[in-house]
Amino acid sequence: MIFSGWVTRTQAMMPGVTVAVIIALASKFISEHYGAPSMLLALLFGISLNFLSVDERCGPGVTMSARTLLRLGVALLGLRISFDMVGALGWPIVAMVVTMVPVTILFGLLASRFFGFRYRFAFLSAGAVAICGASAALAIAAILPKDEKSDDRLVFTVVGVTILSTVAMIAYPILSQFLGFDDVTAGIYLGATIHDVAQVVGAGFSISEEAGETATLVKLLRVAMLAPVVIIASIFLRSVTTSDASGARPPLIPGFVLAFILLAALNSMVALPAPMRAIAVDGSGWFLLTAIAAVGLKTRPVEILKVGKPAAALLLAETVFLATMVALALTYLPLLPT
Repeated sequence: MIFSGWVTRTQAMMPGVTVAVIIALASKFISEHYGAPSMLLALLFGISLNFLSVDERCGPGVTMSARTLLRLGVALLGLRISFDMVGALGWPIVAMVVTMVPVTILFGLLASRFFGFRYRFAFLSAGAVAICGASAALAIAAILPKDEKSDDRLVFTVVGVTILSTVAMIAYPILSQFLGFDDVTAGIYLGATIHDVAQVVGAGFSISEEAGETATLVKLLRVAMLAPVVIIASIFLRSVTTSDASGARPPLIPGFVLAFILLAALNSMVALPAPMRAIAVDGSGWFLLTAIAAVGLKTRPVEILKVGKPAAALLLAETVFLATMVALALTYLPLLPT
């Protein structure tokens, strides 16, 4: 009986999941051959096929992909993190990178008042800018209380941070040279300011091998901040959010965040076989790519446009704030050994 019910549920999910997976595959193929950001492509392809999400055959699978696969992808991000990163970077740099995350989020929460937004979009956008772009936006959206605009805010944030990351990938290496940064300092700057991991890698290695490796390491430290930020936000939201119609309250610590922490600890304490780790890391990317395709399938372009120019201005302000603060810290604070 239990097995029969599982099979029935799986069959109901398959059409929608299949559509999301096909979009993810197409996005990855085009990204690898033409250099466009795969996350942005998956989102746009999904939006172009949004009518499928209201189809009774595809709807359940699309909803599951946008929720469950998202959590699996975020959890597996933990295998990119290890405690060795702290020693490799040095405590002054670690302190600077870690401090910039809450400072940027606080700036977003305060600045949002001038742009006419409340805490949901402010935290979503600032968290995406401060931590790791689209991946952080997906994780933060998973814990925020839902309303009729939740998906639209998420889509706008993912599109916005992806575009800004792509611009930064081109502009920030030039800016680093203008500021007189050496390769190591430039790598730190790129890793601490560009939103998405792929663009960080592209920008860093466009300067040199040393800059690329440093930028990637700094970026992974920002990814590690995803867990504490989501946990603190979950605890706060649980204290101020009332039960929903079913009587449920937000969990104290989301299960996918606990899995993220456990996998990061495992990766730090045990030398996992390289093939196993590679499969898990690649799996994380595919889960997140499929999830964002499903989010696109659930989105209608007319609703995104309602978010408007103030949202774009807030995202840009948060990005400029982070870039400026990191540049000032690297220029005027004694962070690197002389």
